[in-house]
Amino acid sequence: MFLEKYFGITYHQLIQLIIQYGSRLIVAVILLVVGFWLAGFLSKAVRRLMSKSEVDNNLIGFISSLVSGIVKLLVAVTAITQLGIEMTFFVAILASAGLAVGMAFSGTLSNFAGGVMILLFKPFRSGDTVYLQNIEGTIREITIFNTIMTTSDNKIVILPNGPVSNGSIVNYSFHPERRVEWKIPINDPSEFSKAKEIITEILKNSEDVHHNRPIFCRLR
Repeated sequence: MFLEKYFGITYHQLIQLIIQYGSRLIVAVILLVVGFWLAGFLSKAVRRLMSKSEVDNNLIGFISSLVSGIVKLLVAVTAITQLGIEMTFFVAILASAGLAVGMAFSGTLSNFAGGVMILLFKPFRSGDTVYLQNIEGTIREITIFNTIMTTSDNKIVILPNGPVSNGSIVNYSFHPERRVEWKIPINDPSEFSKAKEIITEILKNSEDVHHNRPIFCRLR
C-alpha cells in the first residue's frame, strides 16, 4: 500500500525492477572490475615489451598510460551502456569535443606524433652529432614534443619534433668511422705529385687514421 500510495508501483513491480536493474548493475560492476584489471595488465605488458625493445623511457611511460586510459574509457562506456543509459548523445559530444581539441592542437599533435616516431625508430640518440632543420649540433635530450640540441658555439636549440621527423636527418655519429676531407691549396699544380706523396705519408703515420680505408688525394 505504501508503494502504491507514494510511488505508484506494487511490491511485485518493485521486485521486477530490482531483478531487472540489479542484474544489469552486477554485470556492469563485473565489467568494470575485469576491464580495469585488463587495462592494468595490458599497460604492464606494453611496458615490458617496449622495455625489451630498448624504447626511450619517456615514450614507454606515455604509451603505457595511454593504453590504460583508452581501455578504461571503453570499459566505462560499455558498463554505462549495460545499465540501459543511452550513450549516443554523450558519444556525439565527445566526438565533437575531440574534433575541436584536435583542430586547436594540430601542431602539438604533429609534434607528439613526430616524437613518438623519433623515440620508436631512433634515427638519432642523445649524444649524437646531427644536422637537423639547417642546424648542426649534438643531441642533448629527446622529449615527446621537442628535440633539444647543443650547437658547437654552446647554444641550446629546441626543435619541434613534427618538422624534425618529416625533414632530412643527417646523423654524423651513426657509423663509428667517418671520412674527413681536407682542402689544401697548392699554388703550382705541377707540384701536386710531391704534395700528394707528403700528405699520404703523413696520414699513413698518423694514429688517428684507419689504415683499412684507402686514402684519396686529388686535384679539384
